[in-house]
Amino acid sequence: MIDMMLKQFAQVWDKEFADLARQKGMSAYQVVTVASMIEKEALFDSERPRIAGVIYNRLQEGMPLQVDATVLYSLGRHKDQVLLKDLEVESPYNTYRNTGLPPGPIASPGLTSLSAALQPEDHNYFYYVATSDGHHVFSRTYAEHLKAKNQNQR
Repeated sequence: MIDMMLKQFAQVWDKEFADLARQKGMSAYQVVTVASMIEKEALFDSERPRIAGVIYNRLQEGMPLQVDATVLYSLGRHKDQVLLKDLEVESPYNTYRNTGLPPGPIASPGLTSLSAALQPEDHNYFYYVATSDGHHVFSRTYAEHLKAKNQNQR
């Protein structure tokens, strides 16, 4: 089963993504790692490229990614809400405590997340927060982000 899955991935990767990844100087491992975070963060395909753009903007600035899904991966369980104490978990996957990409993927990304990882939206957003319906509010500054966070807390 695993062999079949790996062969399928290799076929799709070679056909759809390998050339673009090479052009961008990214390895399959890096792309899949970014795409895995996008997969876990976005419910709606339309938001995946925008979330990818936030990830790359933060990487470019040397900011921690602060992706809640990596904290949940570090905890080893799903929770509906990540708490402040959860952000302290000691793990190389905790992107609140560590800068750069985590050491590997946190999920198996779909085609839309892989595509978004290679074709991020070009914008000036550095933050996002989920709304109650699973969409996101994107912000350029931390002050904007705090306002959006306060307005969208459950």
